[in-house]
Amino acid sequence: MNVDRMRMIDHRVGVPLCFLATFLVRLFGRSAPAGTPPRNVLFIELSEMGSTILADPAMKKAKALWNAELFFVIFADNRGSLDFLKTIPDGNIFTLRVDSLWHLGLDTLKFLLWCRRRKIDTAIDLELFSRFTALLTGLSGARLRAGYHRFHNEGLYRGEMLTHRVAYNPHIHIAKNFIALINALAAPKAEVPYSKSFIGDDEIRIEPVKIPPATRKAMADKIAALVPDFRPDAQRIVLFNPNASEMLPQRRWPAAHFAELARQMLARWPDIVILITGAPAERAEALALCEAVSDPRMVNFAGESRLDQLPALYGLAALMITNDSGPGHFASVTAMPVLSLFGPETPELYGPLGPGRALTAGLACSPCVSAANHRKTACKEPVCMSAIQPERVTDAAAEFLGPPQSF
Repeated sequence: MNVDRMRMIDHRVGVPLCFLATFLVRLFGRSAPAGTPPRNVLFIELSEMGSTILADPAMKKAKALWNAELFFVIFADNRGSLDFLKTIPDGNIFTLRVDSLWHLGLDTLKFLLWCRRRKIDTAIDLELFSRFTALLTGLSGARLRAGYHRFHNEGLYRGEMLTHRVAYNPHIHIAKNFIALINALAAPKAEVPYSKSFIGDDEIRIEPVKIPPATRKAMADKIAALVPDFRPDAQRIVLFNPNASEMLPQRRWPAAHFAELARQMLARWPDIVILITGAPAERAEALALCEAVSDPRMVNFAGESRLDQLPALYGLAALMITNDSGPGHFASVTAMPVLSLFGPETPELYGPLGPGRALTAGLACSPCVSAANHRKTACKEPVCMSAIQPERVTDAAAEFLGPPQSF
């Protein structure tokens, strides 16, 4: 199901359903007093794979505060993103298929039964004003239901199904907004709005994963098999991620810019090897980029590693250069620095939590997407991305790669 169709259904069907569900929840729904400790906590985040990484500090805080059993519901295509930090046990994850409306409706009904069998008492809606997740939250049977509410702001109507209505703050990082949902549930008394709490930078750190030596060696061997005359003791790996999800294709830096960046970096650092990463479906695009540069030190690596193998790849690399997309967040589980290129979205809200920095052109029209417009922009020509020149990215890369090294 394409993104625009999902947005259309969420609006045309979601609004009346949220209106009706509000009355059902008020008539038959249960609630618990403020300060009631959660026991079985469900997190709802469906469509953004990177957000599962950004939500990890919130999930770990819930576990630490209440020693709660954690559960998660996510679209089936994004299931693999939960394997990076393994905060949620495999048996506590429910997936929804979106290949057809029939499957989505059937899985939704199964989900509502699943919630009751798992005795879910707390539902936390991590999505920004999606009506579908509001319905999942309100009808989950949970007595505690936390999520973002528009209050007096004009914006996306989601009904009145939350017991803990949190004020979404577009001026702080999304990971802190997720923590605010946990703080709302921990508040000793009712607040309007939740959450009146301070959230420090130390609360949104991502714990690094441990990469087994055998896994690391297997990834190194795979790279060596694809890169001619690769010398891991003398050469450094730089990853390019030129892709971005179909949710917001305007986030993509032009392919011609990536090609020029590769030429500049290969000339400046004779000891680097560039791997183009991506999913199997993106292999043709990566191949075209390699052919445009035509250098043996630039290799098409798209489709060569599974999602759960990415930490091993990132652990071997010296730097990643990426659009604003999932891989930048996945890299937060390792020490590899990331240069993220932002345009339609702001790094103040969605910047990766690991080492590195974000680059933007700073145009007057940017950022143009937000929770208020369902992260949809009218822009057909993302100058905010093309205005970031390859020379600027090369200079920024020097902060992490250092001066040219002989090879």
